[in-house]
Amino acid sequence: MIDTRFAPYGALTLRVALGVMFIAHAYLKLAVFSVPGFAGFLGQVGLPGFLAWPIILAEVIGGLAILVGFYGRYVSVLLLPILLGALVIHAPNGWVFNAPNGGWEYPAFLALTALAHALIGDGALALRPAGVSATAKPALA
Repeated sequence: MIDTRFAPYGALTLRVALGVMFIAHAYLKLAVFSVPGFAGFLGQVGLPGFLAWPIILAEVIGGLAILVGFYGRYVSVLLLPILLGALVIHAPNGWVFNAPNGGWEYPAFLALTALAHALIGDGALALRPAGVSATAKPALA
């Protein structure tokens, strides 16, 4: 059973955590790995290095959109390919993310979190909730 009184705030919490995570990962790529370093990593795993900037920008812009609730659930769906790509890249490294080159559990968790956000919705305090009609009535629990 869903507690309709608090569910919007649970969705808000999920949305904020996911948005901050995307922004933090973009910052990590910029400030720690550097764009050339990230491009080199992409080349090592068989992806074109020119994808570095589009991935970083998608994480920054998408993370901000999710964070403020600007069509956030749609943005989560659009960012799923990046998370699934990270999952595929990290899958051979084993389960734990602190394994050499990072494991797959964190990208898997984030992909499922993005999917949950897309299914649940943007929740409370969303700037522009996606997929919600202005005249929609809440479902009875």
